[in-house]
Amino acid sequence: MAEAGEETAGWRRTLWAMVGIQFVMTGAFSVLSPIMPLLLPELGVESARAIDLWAGVLAGITSFIAAFVSPLWGRLADRRGRKLMLLRSSLAIAVFTVLMGLSGNVWQFFACRALMGAFAGFSSAAIALVASQVPEERLGFSLGWLSTGQLVGSLVGPLVGGALADVTGSYRIPFFCTAATILLAMGLVQFGVDERFVAPGRRNRQPLLGSLLALARSHGLLALFFVLLMAQFGVRTVQPIVTLYVQEMMGPRPDLATLAGIAFSITGLGNVISAPFLGNRSDVIGYRRVLLICLFGATVTTLPQAFTDNYWTFAAERFAVGLFIGGIVPTANALVGRLVSRSERGSVYGMTSSAMFLGNSLGPLSGGAVAAILGLDWVFLVTAAVLFANLFWVYMRVPGDIPTDISRTTEA
Repeated sequence: MAEAGEETAGWRRTLWAMVGIQFVMTGAFSVLSPIMPLLLPELGVESARAIDLWAGVLAGITSFIAAFVSPLWGRLADRRGRKLMLLRSSLAIAVFTVLMGLSGNVWQFFACRALMGAFAGFSSAAIALVASQVPEERLGFSLGWLSTGQLVGSLVGPLVGGALADVTGSYRIPFFCTAATILLAMGLVQFGVDERFVAPGRRNRQPLLGSLLALARSHGLLALFFVLLMAQFGVRTVQPIVTLYVQEMMGPRPDLATLAGIAFSITGLGNVISAPFLGNRSDVIGYRRVLLICLFGATVTTLPQAFTDNYWTFAAERFAVGLFIGGIVPTANALVGRLVSRSERGSVYGMTSSAMFLGNSLGPLSGGAVAAILGLDWVFLVTAAVLFANLFWVYMRVPGDIPTDISRTTEA
C-alpha cells in the first residue's frame, strides 16, 4: 500500500510540475508575440507593407521549420529520455531568444527564428514525458491539465510582453527577460521533474522511416494526425481576419482594438475552461466519443459566425467554439498515447507535433488567401467544412475500443 501511495504521489508530482513548467515556457515564448512587429523598424524594416509581410514571415517560420524536425527530436527522446529533450530545447530557445534581442537587422532576426524552430520540441517532449509517467487510465485528465498550462501561458504572455515593453521603454529588453524566464523553467525541469526512463534495447528500436510508415499504415493514428493539424488550422485560419471582421461589423470606432482583442482572447478563455474538464471526462466516457463531440461542437459553433452581424453574438460564438476546440488537442493526444506503446510515444508525439506546427503555419496563410479571394465570411465556412470533414474521418477511421493496458498489449 505504501509503495502504491508513493507511486501515485510520484506521477501526480511530475504532472503538476510539468503543468507549471509548460505555463512558464509558453508564457515566456508568447511574451514576444506583440513585440516583434514593433521591433521591425529598429531592424531596418520601414514601410508599412514590409512590416506586415515580415511580421507574418517571422511569426510562421519557427513553426514551419519545427514541423520537419520534430519527428527527429521525438525519436531521440525515445532513445535518450524526454527530460533530456526538455533541457536541450529550453537551453536552445533561451540562447536564440538572447540573440534575437541582439539582432542588428531583420535577416539576423529571421535566422534566429528559423534556428529556434530547428531546435524546437519542448511541447512534444513534455507531452511524451507526461504520457509515459502517468497511469494509462489518467491520460485524458493529465494531458488536459498540461494543455491548460499551455493555454493559460499563451493568454498571459502577450499581456506581460506588452506591459514590459511599455514600462522599460525598450522592445529589446523583453527578449532578455524572456531568456531568463526560460532558464528558470530549465532549472525547474532539472530539479522538479523525475522521469522513470529505461532506454530501449537495440532490438526494440525502430528507424524513423519505419515509424513514419507505421503512422501512414495506421488509419487511427493517421486520422488523429490530421485532427491535430486541422485543430490548429481551424484556430489559426480565422486569426488574421478577426479584427477585420469586427471592424466590418462595428465600423470605425476608438475601441476597435479592444473589441478585437476580446474576440481573440475569449476563444482562449473557452479553451482554458474546457480542456481539463473534457480531458477528465474522456477518461470516463471514452476518448473517441469526446473527440467526436468536440469536432461536432466546433463545426456547429464556427458555421454561424459567417452570418453574424452583431458583435456580442459573435463574441459568444467565439467563446463557444473555444469550449469545443479546447477539448480536441488533449483528447486526440490521449488517444494517440493509447494507440502506441510507452516506449514509442516520443517519436509519435514528435510527428503529431509536426502536424500542429503545420496547422500553425498553414492556417493564417490559408485564412488570408480565402479572405482575399472570396471574402471574410468564407473563412468561417471553409473552416467549418474542414472540421466537419475531420468529424466524418474520425467516425470512420478512429477505433472506439482501446485496451486499458496498451503498453502490455502492444509489447506482448
